[in-house]
Amino acid sequence: MPKIGNIELPDFPLLLAPMEDVSDPPFRALCKEQGADVVYTEFISSEGLIRDAAKSVLKLDIYEKERPVGIQIFGAELDSMLQAVDIVEQSNPDIIDINFGCPVKKVVCKNAGAGILRDIPLMVKLTEEIVKRTKLPVTVKTRLGWDSDSIKIVEVAERLQDVGIKAISIHGRTRVQMYKGEADWKPIAEVKNNQRMQIPVFGNGDVDTPEAAVRMRDDFGLDGAMIGRASIGYPWFFKEVKHFFRTGEHMAPPSMQERVDAARRHLQMSIDWKGEKLGVFETRRHYTNYFKGIPHFKEHRMKMVTSDDAVDVFAAFDEVLEKFGDFQFA
Repeated sequence: MPKIGNIELPDFPLLLAPMEDVSDPPFRALCKEQGADVVYTEFISSEGLIRDAAKSVLKLDIYEKERPVGIQIFGAELDSMLQAVDIVEQSNPDIIDINFGCPVKKVVCKNAGAGILRDIPLMVKLTEEIVKRTKLPVTVKTRLGWDSDSIKIVEVAERLQDVGIKAISIHGRTRVQMYKGEADWKPIAEVKNNQRMQIPVFGNGDVDTPEAAVRMRDDFGLDGAMIGRASIGYPWFFKEVKHFFRTGEHMAPPSMQERVDAARRHLQMSIDWKGEKLGVFETRRHYTNYFKGIPHFKEHRMKMVTSDDAVDVFAAFDEVLEKFGDFQFA
């Protein structure tokens, strides 16, 4: 059974990936209920934390029902990252995760996220100092490399292990690829098969079906899967994968009632946590997947994603249940 520090995990755990404006407490709660074994916060700017930026500080909120939960930080300045670690510790997470994988330009241009893949010595040094700074287990999420000509992930993972990280999650694309093309899991398997590696190696990228999770486990021998885009608006994905592991069969998809109930809860929890305006706005990205596959649904989806009034969105949910309540999802 894999362990992150002293945190014991089930065989081939499923981890909810840290996703900006997605992996907030309401969504993490839903994923946890549906079988996610470890959840991570949205990535948090170290510079924002040390400057007490409201949006960054809000992301530190975690709840007992989420555990084990990791708080993910990003940055490229050592002093800022160390101060951020001190702030993060006050929220008492189970794990501190370092983001060395975000490919977004506004992050990369500051040498943070995947930008640091162009400076491996700095990446290793930052990690080493963060490990020294905290008693919490430190994990890393990264990519294969900056581009196809600079993939040194086997060496990089080994060096990060040697300075003290307790697990590594690797997205099977380079920064240059962004999210295009297919994720390549072979280099991740090479990390796992390195005889010097003693820590869990989790795969990320294109785990979008239960069959893909089985391949990652059985064909590539990884220790677990980090689930990102497949879970957006579909927290049931974790339960479906685990059911497939146990039985070799697909679970029946959630009913319309289950989907509407989850969407309602998701929106209400978001409003309770961040207020109506932001709660309504930041939950919109989930509705397409909550109700994916329903024919002639555009009119109802537009109501959900254009209204700024929570009452209207809840009313749209009621309309969907009334009109499509008997719809059978494939």
